[in-house]
Amino acid sequence: MEEAFRTLAGAEGVRVVFVRGAGGTFSAGADLEWMRAAADRSEADNRADAMDLAVMLKQLWDMPMLTVALVEGGAFGGGAGVAAACDLAIATADARFSFSETRLGLVPATISPYVVQAIGPRNARGLFATARVFDAAFAERIGLVSEVAADAAALDAARDRIAREILACGPAAVAGSKRLVAEVYGREIDRGLLDLTAHRIAAARVGEEGQEGVRAFLERRKPRWAE
Repeated sequence: MEEAFRTLAGAEGVRVVFVRGAGGTFSAGADLEWMRAAADRSEADNRADAMDLAVMLKQLWDMPMLTVALVEGGAFGGGAGVAAACDLAIATADARFSFSETRLGLVPATISPYVVQAIGPRNARGLFATARVFDAAFAERIGLVSEVAADAAALDAARDRIAREILACGPAAVAGSKRLVAEVYGREIDRGLLDLTAHRIAAARVGEEGQEGVRAFLERRKPRWAE
């Protein structure tokens, strides 16, 4: 997955990346054979293995284009973390989620930065500690899921709608907007932040994409990226 995300991040013309499980299940959790092997490995080997997962999630988090998790069936453990690391997550009404690590005497360490960003520290503490299984409606309420679709057909329709929406937006503006969130989140609204935001919009206005977007709007036509 890390290799796939890295390849897509550097590929020209990729505007949106959808992450979806095979066979109607997003992720049932860790592979049993892998879990057996991990128990016999040293702490150093386990640290290297965990770093692979951490790097994959960071690669997904850092992708410049929109990322969307399409969740069906179960999203347990690391799978729930993948959903949290995407910009949007849409789940079918019958999807189920759990940060299940504590039931195994483990902690949801590598996924925690993205989950805490998505659902906040209080929800994260309670759900991490209890390993509770919860439904899509609850996931939407706490911010892990952006939207609930009735069934797989509705999930497909939501995917197609998002693809149309993102193709109407400038790709550089999408990437810049994602970076902007990271730059302003949690910062004091002081002169430094005012300067930063003014610089970002000024640079966009004089940039090639911004110039094309404004001209297209004034000329009542689609910008080049939407054709």
